[in-house]
Amino acid sequence: MLTLGVEEEYLLLDAATGLPVARAAQVREAARLQPSLERGEVQRELLQAQLEVATPICHDLEEAGGHLLRMRLALGEAARQEGCRLAACGAAPFTDRLPVPVTDTARYRTMHDDTRLLTDQQLITGMHVHLGIADRGAGVTVMNGLRAWLPLLIALAANSPLWQNTDTGFASWRTVVFGRWPVSGPPPFFGDADAYDRRTHALVERGLIRDSGQLYWHIRLSEHFPTVEIRAMDVQMRPDEAVMLAGVVRALATRILSDAKAGHAIAPVEQEMLAAAVWHSARHGCTSSVFDPLSGRLAIAGDAVAALLDHIDPVIGDSADRRHIVPVLERLLRDGNGAARQLRRLRADGRGALVAMITEQTTGV
Repeated sequence: MLTLGVEEEYLLLDAATGLPVARAAQVREAARLQPSLERGEVQRELLQAQLEVATPICHDLEEAGGHLLRMRLALGEAARQEGCRLAACGAAPFTDRLPVPVTDTARYRTMHDDTRLLTDQQLITGMHVHLGIADRGAGVTVMNGLRAWLPLLIALAANSPLWQNTDTGFASWRTVVFGRWPVSGPPPFFGDADAYDRRTHALVERGLIRDSGQLYWHIRLSEHFPTVEIRAMDVQMRPDEAVMLAGVVRALATRILSDAKAGHAIAPVEQEMLAAAVWHSARHGCTSSVFDPLSGRLAIAGDAVAALLDHIDPVIGDSADRRHIVPVLERLLRDGNGAARQLRRLRADGRGALVAMITEQTTGV
C-alpha cells in the first residue's frame, strides 16, 4: 500500500450566528498550548476565518483517522477558548456583507491585489490526499488514471450546498467557486512526466500564473515532495468520511499502478466529457445519477459505488482498510453525504441547528 497523508481545511464560525469570524491567529495561538498538537501541525490559510491541518505520513487508515480526530478535537477546543467553533463544511453557509480579511502574508496580499473579489469569495474548504509516489512517471500514471474517478469522488464528498445565506441548488458549490481560477478543475491527460513538467513550467514562464502553487487542478504532482496530491474533494463533516475517501483514493491509485505494471493502458476520458461530469457531480452530489468511469456513462449512485467497490476489491481484500471504507460508504449512501445532511437539517430545524450539527460532527462529539 502507498503511504498517505491528509490535509484538511476548516472554517471558524460564530456559534450563535454561523457567520465566519476572523480569529485564525488567536485560535492558532491557543492551539499551541494544546498538548496533543505538534508544532507546525496547524497552518494559516488564505482568509483569517480559515485554518489547515496536515497529518504526518501514514501507512494505514487507522493511523490517519487517529491523527485527524486528535487534531480536530484539539483545534476545536482551541476555537472554543477563543469564542468560536471549528467547522468542517465545504463552504461558509452564512456570510455578512463585509469580506473576511486576507491573512497577512506577502503571498496572500499579492493574491488579493491580483484577484480581489475572487479572493474574497474563497470561504471554501477542502481536503487533500497526498500519496507517496517517488517516481514522477508513476505519479503521472496515477494522475491519468484517477482523472476518470473525479466526478464520483466529488459527488461522494459534496459538502457545500449553502453560500451567502442561500441554498445554491448545488451539492458542492466549492467545486464551482474553486473552478474560477485559471488553472483548475480536472487536469489534462499527460503523456509522461516530461510533458507534465514542460507544460506546467510554460504556464509560469509565460506569466500566465505566478508560480506552480497556482496549479489548482483537482490532481497535481507536488513540486517539493515525492507525492501526488488529490485536491478535488470538499472537507468532510465527519472524520470517518474523510478517512473513507482517503482510503478509496489510495486503493484506486494502487489499482492503477498495478494495472499499468500488467501492461493495461489507460483510456483517457475526453476533457469536455470529464468537465461536464464534474459539473454534474457538483450540481447533484449523490442524489441523482453520477458518472461511472467503468461504463463511461451516468449511473445510479448506488450502482456506481458498487462498481467502485468491485474495482478496488482486489486491492483492499480482507485488509483493515475495508472496514474504514465499505461500512462508511454504505452509510453515506443511506444517510446522504454532507450536502444532503446540511440541507435536511436546515429545512427541518433552522439555522442554529444546522450550525450545531456541523460543529458537533466536525469533532465527533
